[in-house]
Amino acid sequence: MKFGVNTFVWISPCSTTSVKELAPRVKAMGFDILEISVENPELIDTKIVNEILKDNQLEGIICGAFGPDRNICSEDPKIRENAKTYIRWLIDAAYDIGSEVVCGPMYSSVGKDHLENSESRRNEWDMAVSGIREMADYGAAKSVKLAFEPLNRFETDMINVVMQGKKFIDDVGRNNVGFHLDTFHMHLEEKSTTVAIHQAGEKIFHFHASENDRGVPGTGQVRWQEIAQALKDAGYQGPVVIESFTSQVKEIARAVCIWREVAPSQDAIAVQGLKFLKSLLS
Repeated sequence: MKFGVNTFVWISPCSTTSVKELAPRVKAMGFDILEISVENPELIDTKIVNEILKDNQLEGIICGAFGPDRNICSEDPKIRENAKTYIRWLIDAAYDIGSEVVCGPMYSSVGKDHLENSESRRNEWDMAVSGIREMADYGAAKSVKLAFEPLNRFETDMINVVMQGKKFIDDVGRNNVGFHLDTFHMHLEEKSTTVAIHQAGEKIFHFHASENDRGVPGTGQVRWQEIAQALKDAGYQGPVVIESFTSQVKEIARAVCIWREVAPSQDAIAVQGLKFLKSLLS
């Protein structure tokens, strides 16, 4: 099993320069993977990023950020097409840096502020299914998987738990579409995180290790021992990536409502979290 850390721990938005600065630090901490959250594709030169990762003996993973202008199930066709253009870019970037997956909540936008009636919700679901199916076909041609992330109820009204995600996978009907599970969201939404991991099974393509307060993994309420066993039972051997947000990164702190210090430092989240996860899963 390989361990990674998301660029959001330190910076937003991420750029090629950010990757150049972070890569040697992340490698020195003992990580195998740098997960690159791409808020603005114009800031990322994937050819240069690939060389930086190689020079630092790191693997890369591409993670998407889905604001209101990247909503693949929007009623506005321009917004839907913008979302598809962005996801195609993410897939191309993943191909360029050798990332097997593109991860993130790509089925909708995060933090929708309106409540649909049942007919509108069905229409949204159908548009998301159709859009992700199209994106999956694009990804398959480049051997890239799409790992979509169920989010908590405060960030989406579409897919909150694994059972909803399984229906989405069935409706999309593409082998390269699966789960990106995150313990933070699961801690809020699932009756049992371990049961949900078993339900997801072989369709787990990516995994985020996040504490319930977004602090250092292993210092909160998440039932890590049970989760570790469930991942082993499911046969998961993919990346385990620390994703966290701190008040030092102001844009993200506002977006995810981090109003207080949740960890001693950004580096502590990475270093202490990695030590804990290796003791648990190695």
